[in-house]
Formats: sequence, structure tokens, C-alpha cells
Amino acid sequence: MQYHFDEIIDRRGTGSIKWHYSDGTIPLWVADMDFKAAQPILASVQRVVEHGILGYTKPTAALYEAIINWHGSRYNLQLDKENILFSPGVVPSLALMMHIFTEAGDAILVNDPIYTPFMTKVEQNGRALVMSALKEVDGKYQLDLKDIEAKIIKHQVKLYLLCNPHNPGGRVWMREELKALLALCKKYNVAIVSDEIHQDLTLNGHTFTPLLKLAEAAGYKHNVVSLTSMTKTFNVAGIKGSMIFAKDETLLKKISQQQQLNDEYELNLFAYTVMQSAYEQGGEWLEQVLAYIENNIEITIDFLAGHLPDIKVMRPEASYLIWLDCSAYGEDNQALYDKLRAAKVELNSGIKYGSEGHLKMRINVACPEALLCEGLDRVYAAFRGEV
Repeated sequence: MQYHFDEIIDRRGTGSIKWHYSDGTIPLWVADMDFKAAQPILASVQRVVEHGILGYTKPTAALYEAIINWHGSRYNLQLDKENILFSPGVVPSLALMMHIFTEAGDAILVNDPIYTPFMTKVEQNGRALVMSALKEVDGKYQLDLKDIEAKIIKHQVKLYLLCNPHNPGGRVWMREELKALLALCKKYNVAIVSDEIHQDLTLNGHTFTPLLKLAEAAGYKHNVVSLTSMTKTFNVAGIKGSMIFAKDETLLKKISQQQQLNDEYELNLFAYTVMQSAYEQGGEWLEQVLAYIENNIEITIDFLAGHLPDIKVMRPEASYLIWLDCSAYGEDNQALYDKLRAAKVELNSGIKYGSEGHLKMRINVACPEALLCEGLDRVYAAFRGEV
């Protein structure tokens, strides 16, 4: 079927985190889309409601098959039912993995900039946070392997939290980059947990490589875990649910036992339902939404080049989030954010993603084109002093 992503749906008054305003602000920040979910997903939820019994539920053979087929056909990641565990979300899984691979006080390494919970969960769980800044080369981020190695040695790092595709920079790490990182971590016996929630939002011209596939080939599967979810892909973040993938039997047993201690090993009826219908029938919607997002990315880049050429844009290789260097328009992070809020548009302040986010902003372009264009006009007004 043909989907219509130009439709503007009023989300105010629904409890939406993204649309929490009462002053007409356009939200181009938190990472969910302003598009209706795929019709097969909505239909599957409706069938559950019409059935009328919302009892205890376990994952079915059909659900496992849908997950296995999706990842096998798209990424040549060969999974069995035994390789899949369920979790309420990727962030809870990050915290869980800290208890699998580290002890209190151990050092965990993350990149800078990085999705905020990578940093906060390390500190909240009593681990030592170690940051390795990404290098910007030719307008995109690269891993600084020399710095990563130095930090591993200096701090005796036990765990590396990888974000692939990267948030907020939008990099899809290439196969050779991942192999080099894997070899480095293997050299020093550092475990890797790879957050791959944006995998299905990889844009044209780029190829997502599951780290677990490389780890298995490198003989390091006992120290690598991948985390992913249908929630970002299919815009169903309000229905919590994610997956943990691992290939080592002993590691899987350890994760499962820790989940049992925390009672975090099962999802609710709607999450299982949505996950299955998304992976079975969501491909057509995803293809169309990615095309719409790519067009919105071009609109944004063209607008900024024509109206605010001093903003340096990092073109994303995945997702609908664009990383903007706004240093030409301010010297203070809060003042930069306040300028935009005064113009009634909200972006994510880059400093929340680490010190490398100083005077940067993250913009979400997954919304109807008309909303995006109005939001961009307000960004222009804010930075040109017209508010």
C-alpha cells in the first residue's frame, strides 16, 4: 500500500514526550517520528484488542522465525532461537551488560559524542566512565584507535560500549573499522556491547554490518553482545521491547540468569505482537519511510546551505538525526539552546552527548515536510536574531 507521510497528526495532549508544549513549539528533537505506524502493525494490535483477553503471553515460534528471517535476509546474520533474549529496552540492556562484563569500579569506555544513557548508566551503576573522542575527518566521524588503545591500557578498561550506527553522528561503521576495533578489544580482552537500534534506518549507499557476525568469525563471540529493537525502525517506541543477541552458550546462560534476578526477561502481549507483525510485514512501510526521510535530509541540508551556511552539517549515513555544528552562532551551549526555544523550535543540545558536542545541536527530520520547513524557518529566525 502507499503511505502518506505528509499527513500532520496532532499529538498534543496525548502524553507525548516529544509534543509536550502548549505554546506552539515545533519539536525537532527526541528520536521518534511524526508518522503513523505501518498498517499491518496497527491491524495486529487491533486484532489483539478485538480478541478481548489480554493475559500473560510468551514469545511464539512465529515471533522467533520473524526475527531470524529479518536479520538473516537483510544482514546475513544467522540466528537461532537460542541466540535471542528479550528485554524491555536497549538502555536497560546496556545497564544489564555492565553487570555481566564488569564489577563495581571497573572502567567502561565509550566514544564522545555518544547517546547520553551510555554515559549516565555507567556512572549510575558505579563504574568508571572513560571517554574516547571521535575524530572528524572530511565531515564525518572516525574511531581514534590509537586513543582507544591508550585509554584501554591506562584505565584497564573491561567493557567497550559501541553505538552502530552512531548516535548522534549518524556514522555506519564500515566492516574494516569494526574488524580493527574488534581486534584491538580482543588483544586486551575487552568485551564489546554493540547498540544497533538504528541498523534498519541505514540510508542509501551505506551498508550496516552486525558486529556479532564479525565476532564469530574472529573467535571472540564469548565477549560480544548486540542489542537491537523494532522500536526505532517502525516508530513504535511507546511499545517497549528489544532483543539481546549473543552466540556463546555460556554467555547467554549468564545473561539469562541475570535477567531472572532482575525479572527483566519478558515483554508484554502488545510488544510481542508488534514485533512479529513489524518483522513479517513492515518492510514496505520501512522502504517508503526511508525514502521520505532521505528527501527530508536533502531539504534540511539545502536549506542550511542557503540560509545558514556557517552551520556545518554532518550528513548522516543512517537514521533521521542530523548533527549540526552551530559554533558560528554562539559561544555558550545554554544560550544557543535558548535562542531556538525563543523561536519556538526545539533541537537537542549537543553538549548532552559529551564534551565533543560543545556548540552542536541534533535535529530530528522525521516529520511531515511542512512541519520540517516551518521548523527550519524558525531555526533561521533564531540564528539571524529575528526573534
